[in-house]
Amino acid sequence: MPITLPLCPVAASVRAKRARRKEARPGELLAAALELFVEKGFAATRAEEIAQRAGVSKGTLFLYFASKEELFKAVVRENLSGRFPEWRARMEAFEGSSADLLRFFMTQWWAHVGDTPMSGITKLMTSEASNFPELAAFYRQEVIEPGAALIRRILERGVERGEFRSVDPKYGVYTVLAPMLFLAMWKHSFGPSAMPLNQLDPEQYLAVQIDTILYGMGVRPGLTATLEKTP
Repeated sequence: MPITLPLCPVAASVRAKRARRKEARPGELLAAALELFVEKGFAATRAEEIAQRAGVSKGTLFLYFASKEELFKAVVRENLSGRFPEWRARMEAFEGSSADLLRFFMTQWWAHVGDTPMSGITKLMTSEASNFPELAAFYRQEVIEPGAALIRRILERGVERGEFRSVDPKYGVYTVLAPMLFLAMWKHSFGPSAMPLNQLDPEQYLAVQIDTILYGMGVRPGLTATLEKTP
């Protein structure tokens, strides 16, 4: 019967560190991929660059992700689409008015998505979707449609409670999305260098847009009656 000698403390520590390092690699690869996709775009980013930035070999990258496309999908799921269940739950549990909910939704989007590298994926998809239809379809299914559904539910909640006037939810969604998309594009296109756009304060801009949207959505009996009679 073979005798197994216990590892010396140094060897045990090295093995533990290697195990922790192996467990951390997928996250390190996702972080490196996000940085490079935002900096260079999807087409221009090479798998070797991602591996190098993550401190691993190209072969190691492909042990975890079968292709650059699968890595991109994993980045989106890790940072965006995988968070929709939590966001939906928070929305359904919200106890304030629908105006407060809309304000909460848009400001939280800026804090946790818009003002992070992940918002650069919006610009990437806008510029490269036509060249990568499979990724465009994936992004639409995993991000655009669930995001639109969240906004639509907020608007419907407001209408059901008599807090918002009735609007076509399809176009009401775009009304809410427009300033968010502008901020994402501004941050990753104009923010660092352009004048005078680099003087724009994102939080103040968003506050003004939210107030404008809520003014337009608000129930005002005289105006609502006039709009309903307009052909």
